[in-house]
Amino acid sequence: MVSLALFVRLEAKPGQAEALQTFLEGGLQLANAEPETSVWFALRFGPQSFGIFDAFANEHGREAHLNGAIAAALMARAGELLAEPPRIEKVDVLAAKLGQS
Repeated sequence: MVSLALFVRLEAKPGQAEALQTFLEGGLQLANAEPETSVWFALRFGPQSFGIFDAFANEHGREAHLNGAIAAALMARAGELLAEPPRIEKVDVLAAKLGQS
């Protein structure tokens, strides 16, 4: 059961929205390699606005993700892709429905 999550808002620099989208789409492969990341979504809210939502069973999983490959790759390209630093919120999951894939 997931009980903890991260909600990250990302604003693309002008002219970098498509590059940020491509980067986020590629993040799925990295997320699939993280055994403690139960749920991972890359989101697009508007022309320049993006986000990531991911959920975990415990704090260990959430911290492993924050210190993992996706976060490292994002921070390595933040200056190129992002208009401002990522806004990372640690949140609690109150209820969830997870389907079978």
